[in-house]
Amino acid sequence: MADATDVTTAAELRAPNDGPVRTREEFEDRQYILTALEEHKRRGVELAVWTRWIMLPIVAVFLIAVHPVWSQLYYVAMLGLLCLNGWLMRRVARVERSRAELSLILFDLLLMTFGMVVPNPFDPQPIPVPMLYHYGNFVYFFMILSAGTLAYSWRTVIAIGVWTAVIWLGASYGVARFAPADADMSAALAAIVGPDSHMWELMDPFHVNFQLRIQEAMVFLLVAGTLALSAKRFNELLLTAAGSERERANLSRYFSPNVVEQLSQNDEPLKQVRGAKVAVMFVDIMGFTPLTQDQDPHEVIDLLRGFHGRMEAEVFRHNGTLDKYLGDGLMATFGTPQPGEQDATHALACALSMQAALEGWNRDRRRKGLPTLRVGIGLHYGDVVLGDIGANRLEYAVVGAAVNVASRLEKLTRTLEGDIVLSDGLRGQLLQEGADNDLLQGFGCHEGQIIRGLSEPMTVWAR
Repeated sequence: MADATDVTTAAELRAPNDGPVRTREEFEDRQYILTALEEHKRRGVELAVWTRWIMLPIVAVFLIAVHPVWSQLYYVAMLGLLCLNGWLMRRVARVERSRAELSLILFDLLLMTFGMVVPNPFDPQPIPVPMLYHYGNFVYFFMILSAGTLAYSWRTVIAIGVWTAVIWLGASYGVARFAPADADMSAALAAIVGPDSHMWELMDPFHVNFQLRIQEAMVFLLVAGTLALSAKRFNELLLTAAGSERERANLSRYFSPNVVEQLSQNDEPLKQVRGAKVAVMFVDIMGFTPLTQDQDPHEVIDLLRGFHGRMEAEVFRHNGTLDKYLGDGLMATFGTPQPGEQDATHALACALSMQAALEGWNRDRRRKGLPTLRVGIGLHYGDVVLGDIGANRLEYAVVGAAVNVASRLEKLTRTLEGDIVLSDGLRGQLLQEGADNDLLQGFGCHEGQIIRGLSEPMTVWAR
């Protein structure tokens, strides 16, 4: 069904004259909100149409029940046309401004007015046309208005109110001005109740009672205005929710789902700079340059996407945080933004899962005749500093000696000819966490390793 609030918002998002999109993030935010509006419109239209398809058959059954004559099928057929019109609205509904939708709304109102003020041609006992106003059928317009708030914008809800008032008063004036009167019938009734009494105003079969029609239109406009304010507020909440979901989507690029949930429930938890002990992981493809020097650039990008996607999935699966991509590698942390009780355990379990995922991918690559990959992983547990860095564009950063050590340990995989090298500090933390001994199987001790940047040699474990 036609939607003006969403329509205007979507138009503003796409409008070329509302200022340039200066950043990729701004463009993505607009696209994200536009997608949210389209989804809201789709659901609103579905709900509004189903509401119509439920309400109108109920009205049809009610009409037949209270006045079971064949001529009632005329009004049942009109209700059927309104149901069909709802189906058409469902077909043409879209977020952009749609003349087709607005036309179908106008058809709704005209059809209902026609059914209320034009006599039933199949009625065997026709009555004066103004008498049709005595049935109080105007209340049925509120069904269209209430269903409209499910899918329309606040501007369109107001339009429904204004159009209904204009059409209803226009039809009332036309009936009062042009409907034929029966002087003998009026004289007979006036003789009974008195031509100057209030009863005569209510019972006169040829009196439209224009004051009452104005009252109906006024009340309808007031209700439409109130519902329009509700619709406007709802759409503001929708945009706010879309922005929140966008922020959650951005967070999900860096943090595991449980961390995103934690961050979304706290107010700005990342801005406080603090120290913490975390597990740091560096991952890198060994021999990447000679492996790809003769490949097409597009093939290299596809290779990196496949690699990063698999490694990222394992980081998130083990409650880690993806800190950054580093060309053919990545850096991840465990224990950020909030420390856990099993951070070192999760880090080593993630490294082992990464190697297992790589083995599966290599099997597929061998079947396709592609070269296999080997990955080096360095792990360290130690002190770091956490917090946002930057001025206008912020980045959540993890810095400190532990980061440098983990990076050096990843490079040490070439020297020690292992796939995973972990520091004695991380191994000690694993033991404190009560890690399963299976995690440490196959790791050999290498004492006295010189790590650039450290004044003392350190003991490492490699596999």
